Amino acid sequence: MPKVTVHRKAHFNAAHRLYRKDWSDEKNFEVFNKCSNPYFHGHNYELIVSLTGEIDQETGYVFDLGKLRNIIKEEVEETFDHKNLNVEVEEFKDLIPTAENISVVIFNKLRKHIPEDLEIEVTLYETPRNFVTYSGK
Repeated sequence: MPKVTVHRKAHFNAAHRLYRKDWSDEKNFEVFNKCSNPYFHGHNYELIVSLTGEIDQETGYVFDLGKLRNIIKEEVEETFDHKNLNVEVEEFKDLIPTAENISVVIFNKLRKHIPEDLEIEVTLYETPRNFVTYSGK
């Protein structure tokens, strides 16, 4: 059977601060610049979740995109949207919420709901020009 990739887009807004607790404010500013603002800053994140696999002969789907929409809503949008990632999201209590780390956290949250025979790729846009992609490798 042919392998096809299906995609689902989602959106969430969140605030964060890039900093290490064990560094001084000066060191954090040196490394993270204005993203280390102690009063936080926010982004309008755009998320694309891509699933690759064989087309199911019974349904014609790689994966039901309605189900994927609901998984993303529960695992990502309800968890991250309009939240301060450093303060309100457990995964970032001790993990710097960079776009790289956010994409890995999202991947892991979704992976447990997606059949193992499907490949997952998460693309996260922090800004229109800055984005990361993670596929579990």
